[in-house]
Amino acid sequence: MYIDTHCHLSKDDYDDIETVIKDANNNNVKKIIISGCDKKGIEESVEIASKYSNIYLALGYHPSEADNIMKNDIYDLKKLISNDKKVVAIGEIGLDYHFGKDNRDKQIWLFKEMLNLAKELNLPVVIHSRDAFQDTYDILKESKVVGVIHCFSGNIENAKMYISIGFSLGIGGVLTFKNSKLKDVVKEIDINKIVVETDSPYLAPEPYRGTQNAPKYIPIIVEELKKCKNMELKEIEYSLENNTKKIFGI
Repeated sequence: MYIDTHCHLSKDDYDDIETVIKDANNNNVKKIIISGCDKKGIEESVEIASKYSNIYLALGYHPSEADNIMKNDIYDLKKLISNDKKVVAIGEIGLDYHFGKDNRDKQIWLFKEMLNLAKELNLPVVIHSRDAFQDTYDILKESKVVGVIHCFSGNIENAKMYISIGFSLGIGGVLTFKNSKLKDVVKEIDINKIVVETDSPYLAPEPYRGTQNAPKYIPIIVEELKKCKNMELKEIEYSLENNTKKIFGI
C-alpha cells in the first residue's frame, strides 16, 4: 500500500475529485493526505475528507497568507482542528522568500504561531520552505516540533540538518526529472527518513512532467526511489508505509 502524504484536491483543479481518488486506489495509493493552507482550501479540504474514509487532512496557513491572517483566524483554525479527527498534521506552513522578503516578519510571526498550534494540539507539521533554509531551520530547531519537510529540494547538508532535528523528507515528482540533483541526496539518506508525496496538481513526474499531477502517480515516484536506493520494491513499500504511519498516526 502507498500513501500520498501531500497533495491538494480542489474543484478549481479537478473536474471530478471522486475519480481522482478512485484512480489512486486502483494504483495501490490507498490513503491520501490533502493539504488545506488558505481559508478557502481549508474549508474545501475538510468537506472532501468528511466524504471519504481514506482521506486525511493537514491544515495550516501557508506563508503566502501571512498578510491576510489575524490572531482570531488562528483561534478559529485551532477550534476547527480540535473538532476534526481527520486532521493528522499542521501544514503546509513555513517560509517563502522566493519573491522577496518584504513581509519576512509577518511570515515568521505566522510560522511561529502555526508551530505553537502544533505543539498545543500535539500534531506533526508539514513544512514549506522556499529560498529560506536558514530561517526555517533555526525556527524549527528552537520549536522542537517534528514532521516532514514538504517537497524537499535542498542539498545533502540541508537534508542532514533537518533530519538531525527530527524531520523526514517529503520526496515527490522532482526525483524523476532527468537531471534532478535530488537523486544524489536520496542515495545518501536513510529510507526511514523518507516519505513520498505528489504535491498534486503540481510537479507531475516523468513522463507526465508539465501536465496535471495526481495521487495515482505515486508508484512512479516509488519506482525511481527504488532505483536510487537499490532496494527491493516490497522493502521500499513497507518502509514508506511504516514511516508515514509513525509520523502521522494513520
